[in-house]
Amino acid sequence: MIGAALMAEPSPALLATIRTIDRFTDSTGTIISWLAIPLVIAVGWEVFTRYALNAPTAWAYEITYMSYGTLFMLGAAYALHKGAHIRTDFFWDQFSVRKKGLIDSIAYVVFFFPSLTLLLLLGIEEASTSFHLGEVSDQTPWRPILWPFKAVVPLACLLLIVQGVSELLKSLYMARYGVELEHKEKVEV
Repeated sequence: MIGAALMAEPSPALLATIRTIDRFTDSTGTIISWLAIPLVIAVGWEVFTRYALNAPTAWAYEITYMSYGTLFMLGAAYALHKGAHIRTDFFWDQFSVRKKGLIDSIAYVVFFFPSLTLLLLLGIEEASTSFHLGEVSDQTPWRPILWPFKAVVPLACLLLIVQGVSELLKSLYMARYGVELEHKEKVEV
């Protein structure tokens, strides 16, 4: 029993890697959360000007969807770190820690990293094309440039891949030793 407990002690390098990535994700998540403020201001201003002054803005719609889309996409890595992505808890709760680690490890290697890498490459191409063409939106008369918004997709993929490395390391540890390095409470959204 004591040998198994000692064997389950994670290496300092493993812990340092996981903690560094998790701290990075916590920091970026905190910074990204501040994007909610311009979103609320834009929506509030639009509601005020539309209904109180009967003078809707030309820019609020696009600022709103771009701010919300950016907040949503860039917040995905933070949500992954906190365990806020969906699972089928009915089945998941029935599995042992070791089996959860094995399933997650396979899912990260087979689905998560390949799909995010593909999305990252396609997102870079899309944002680059938008930049070189000087693409602008045709949704409103404001016509903002689109490449900064399109660049959010590859940036979000990069943040997710970085956090995915931490999650994969935790999953591999769980699969091998049957012990969680970090217990995540269920997050209700």
